[in-house]
Amino acid sequence: MQTVPPTGSSLRRTIEEIGRSGIDFVTDIGAMGMLTAQALRATLKPPYRFRVFLDAMDDVGFGSLFIVLLTGSFAGAVMAMQSIVAFRMFDSEHLVGSAVALTLTRELGPVFTALMVTGRNASAMATTLGTMRVTEQIDAMEVMAVDPVQYLIAPRIVATTLMMPLLTMLFNFVGMTAAWAVSVLWLGVDEGAFFGSIASDLEPSDLTNGVIKAAVFGLTVSAVGCFRGYTAKGGAKGVGEATTNAVVFGSVAIFVLNYFLTAAMFT
Repeated sequence: MQTVPPTGSSLRRTIEEIGRSGIDFVTDIGAMGMLTAQALRATLKPPYRFRVFLDAMDDVGFGSLFIVLLTGSFAGAVMAMQSIVAFRMFDSEHLVGSAVALTLTRELGPVFTALMVTGRNASAMATTLGTMRVTEQIDAMEVMAVDPVQYLIAPRIVATTLMMPLLTMLFNFVGMTAAWAVSVLWLGVDEGAFFGSIASDLEPSDLTNGVIKAAVFGLTVSAVGCFRGYTAKGGAKGVGEATTNAVVFGSVAIFVLNYFLTAAMFT
């Protein structure tokens, strides 16, 4: 007959598991921060592999261009449509331009762009580095006196940090273009009022703060993807878990950082 463990033992084990998970999480954050700092330092040391860096920029920038433009177009279109429906209740349709512009530049642009890059590039970084780790290619690089952090991680982190603001600005541009098309060409909002509200309400700081957010998000999601792949273990299963964790933790980190950055910039 199976013995049911006492309630105190079950509670203790539950508390121990929660504590162990918390310790592992804090440990991973610290290790990821140290790896990121090591990668950024490595960019200042020779040899300078510009071709590797340009390839990483092409993969992050041009490779993500289509999905970012597509997402930005429909995000701007639906924002304009919903804003007009709301503003018509108060006869304030002329404010739709500034409402969409502020929403895109402050929040939707950097956040949605970062989410798209996380899904496409951070997962690819984790998969590539994880496969190299479990197949001992990274160990072979170390044996040949090639710094894997400088060769594999530093170009990806720097390229993502630099390309994310550019992708965000393109997201904002196509989003506003789609919002103009829906508002002016389809739903009949006055074009002068549309652009006039943008000129009067949108400040340069809204654009620069959104770009700063994008750079922070780019640094974060690339660091998460590279760290998860670089520390992967356990064969093919470990690579799959690293990829999944990179997307999940990267996406959560975007929303968490967005709250604190917004609180610091706009309050």
